[in-house]
Amino acid sequence: MHSLDGMPQRQGLYNPLFERDACGMGFVVDVKGRRSRSLVLQALTALQNLTHRGACGCDPLTGDGSGVLLQLPHEFLRRQAAALGFELPEPEGYALGMLFMPRNPAPRRLCARVVERVVREEGQELLGWRAVPVDEGATGAVARRAMPFVSQVFVKRGPNAPDSKAFARALYVIRRRLEKETAALLAGESGTFYVCSLSTATVVYKGQLMPDQLVRFYADLNEPDLTSALALIHQRFSTNTFPSWDRAHPYRFLCHNGEINTLRGNVNWMHAREKMSSSPLFADGLQKLIPIVQASGSDSAIFDNVLEFLLHTGRSLAHAVMMMIPEAWQNHSAMSDSKRAFYEYHSCLMEPWDGPAAIAFTDGRQIGAVLDRNGLRPSRYVLTKDGLLVMASETGVLDIEPEQVAVNGRLQPGRMLLVDTEQGRIIEDEEIKESIAARKPYRQWLRENLVSLNDLPHPSSPPALDSYTRADLLSRQTTFGYTIEELRILLAPMAANAQEPVARWAPTRRLRCCRIKTRCCSITSSRFSLK
Repeated sequence: MHSLDGMPQRQGLYNPLFERDACGMGFVVDVKGRRSRSLVLQALTALQNLTHRGACGCDPLTGDGSGVLLQLPHEFLRRQAAALGFELPEPEGYALGMLFMPRNPAPRRLCARVVERVVREEGQELLGWRAVPVDEGATGAVARRAMPFVSQVFVKRGPNAPDSKAFARALYVIRRRLEKETAALLAGESGTFYVCSLSTATVVYKGQLMPDQLVRFYADLNEPDLTSALALIHQRFSTNTFPSWDRAHPYRFLCHNGEINTLRGNVNWMHAREKMSSSPLFADGLQKLIPIVQASGSDSAIFDNVLEFLLHTGRSLAHAVMMMIPEAWQNHSAMSDSKRAFYEYHSCLMEPWDGPAAIAFTDGRQIGAVLDRNGLRPSRYVLTKDGLLVMASETGVLDIEPEQVAVNGRLQPGRMLLVDTEQGRIIEDEEIKESIAARKPYRQWLRENLVSLNDLPHPSSPPALDSYTRADLLSRQTTFGYTIEELRILLAPMAANAQEPVARWAPTRRLRCCRIKTRCCSITSSRFSLK
């Protein structure tokens, strides 16, 4: 019943043409923001139920990657810090970094020194290190050969960061400096340095693992006081990059199912705008952050780079997502003028990151999802009567009794689903976007600053050709790349005969390839001529 490529043959109502391979992703959140151990266990169960959405290589025990993003488990971390001999401040007074470091002790020590120096230079205080307990036997052979050393670093907020947002920006600068300086340090060395997360709000546990291996690999995930009110989950199917430990999802703010088809153009535009970018929120400018995009990352990693940049330069999470994945607004006759003005204004700042994409995102307080404008990736959700919201690539990732279901449905093309755990409510798509569109006078800004091509004055007629001097004409031809061959072979026949010149093959004579009077090959001498 199976063909050579592993697909079942067409039979009955089944047609293999409708098969689609894609990642498994989603989130679980307590809408009221109540942290619990049960929510973490539910998220890990949902992740294991998405195993079939991922992939593995020739080693069936090495997956393309899986992971989970959680809120910082303060009680758990406080207990771990006390065991290591230091005390943690209150929440938002410190940050946790989850690091992939070289397994070789010598380069790992060099990276640790860089971390300590950069944290100090950016005005923050390094409290201590923790080696994350892992079970190497839980991985496949291929993943084990590339496995990094997993460390956690605790960073205390310094006096130059008066609030949590300033501290988050300082952590962003620290991370970008670490990535650039360790890359130069490890050039030619075995092993890499990668920051999974560095935040006051979230922590990422991920790797080149299968979902059932994730819980066995990271002992932390089995601790009873590791709690959270939200969790992003992801099981990877590597479509356009090779799998690796750092390319597993979630990233620092999102997980993604799909592909960004406009990636090359988006990246080029980001590079083009970097030199002109500025922000009063960064006293030393943005030079420490450039390049914003890490070209070695996957499309999801690059999307995360840009989303993070937009967040730390003063935009809200929903605002940044609306900029990057806009609705199909140009011909939407029912869309309000304020929202249309928002999209039109931001289209001058950033091109859409288009493609079949479902993206779940969080900053540790808000969590949500958005679907591409064509709706080419599935996103299903269910809300229970006790305030648990589950969103995933498909239904059935958790066993929920029908009588417990309050609402279920699917995300519509271009629409956003957002939960604010501090407000304890789900914010509807229309409310999110209308409120953001009303914050600034976008229509007025467009009216005062946008210039339409139709409004430009008509160009004057060009001067007659005989008014040019020979030197002036030669200068203009050189400027625009004309050559002698183009003038003689292409332009002259067009001007003389009013037709496009066409080359033809015209053999002339045959030449002996040698002087020996034996049977051998011969060469045809030929030339090109114009008809």
